[in-house]
Amino acid sequence: MTEIISIATALPEHCHPQMEILSFMQDAYGLDETDRRKLKFLYKHSGIEKRYSVIADYGRSSADWTFIPQEKENSFPTLEQRMERYDQSAATLSVQAIEKCIEPHIAKEAITHLITVSCTGMRAPGLDLEILSALQLRPDIFRTSLNFMGCYAAIHALKLARMICESTPASNVVIVCTEFCTLHFQQAFTEDNAASSLLFADGSAAILVSNQLKTKHSLSLRGFYSHVVQKGKDDMSWKLSSQGFLMTLSSYVPQLIQEDILSLVSEAVRQNQLDLSDITHWCIHPGGKRILDMVQNKLHLDQADLAYSRKVLSDYGNMSSPTVLFVLKEIMEALQEKSARILGMAFGPGLTMETFIAERS
Repeated sequence: MTEIISIATALPEHCHPQMEILSFMQDAYGLDETDRRKLKFLYKHSGIEKRYSVIADYGRSSADWTFIPQEKENSFPTLEQRMERYDQSAATLSVQAIEKCIEPHIAKEAITHLITVSCTGMRAPGLDLEILSALQLRPDIFRTSLNFMGCYAAIHALKLARMICESTPASNVVIVCTEFCTLHFQQAFTEDNAASSLLFADGSAAILVSNQLKTKHSLSLRGFYSHVVQKGKDDMSWKLSSQGFLMTLSSYVPQLIQEDILSLVSEAVRQNQLDLSDITHWCIHPGGKRILDMVQNKLHLDQADLAYSRKVLSDYGNMSSPTVLFVLKEIMEALQEKSARILGMAFGPGLTMETFIAERS
């Protein structure tokens, strides 16, 4: 028995309306009137109302910027400066999410395994040890970190948690996904930079997975299925540079997903001895409005099927790895004690498509 017991989220202090971020981007990129209008069109059709960031600049006029240079000719923050800002907040936000997640269910001393997930910051000693120290977790705790996997990493972490629960008695596994995507804003106005700065945001989500707890609201992890689309390996990527992390997000990605999504989902349910008709809820990572529209059309879903994904996209944007857990949290809260069979899905570099099935009888 491997049960998802609870999910909790935490957000940075700075909440920026999407249209305020637009004004920031227009100024930071130094756009002419034509490009300002083009970017405004994209923002108005993004499906995003607001996003959170550890950076205050996104909601300020250029005269008040503190992280981004006020003069465009000045050098943007280095990788070291960006990582310093990550270190200032990542553990704090992660601890907030973990404490809210476990508080109704277990004491922190009962956590046996800790899995940290992030693709927007890293160092050693890392986030896992910072959390161990901040929460004063047991020094013999099993801990591991999943880094640089992108938006699908939470599902990979769930897969690892299930393997732990199936092989190790009396396990309480905590996964925490924390991303500060907005730290990696890039100065050059390119298609990739414009797409990533339109979509991505910051946030954290923690999830408790256990083989010794079960509640009226918990979900059983039934199985997983993943698939790599090799022809898309250059269309979604995440690379290090001296000026931060560089995102490649090709406009071809939705088409790549569209070509493979039906066979992926069909195989995912078949591997779990199910049919598509057995799925009651869809937990789709909101990688962007175009991706959600494509998934809905290709799988012949209705608007209600993706309501949770669209709500998370609208309220938070794409936070990379925590985002699919934000969607699953919305579904769990809406379900209360009802039965359900949920298919979750996320996409990331590779091009990798990961799925999971969780259920309550």
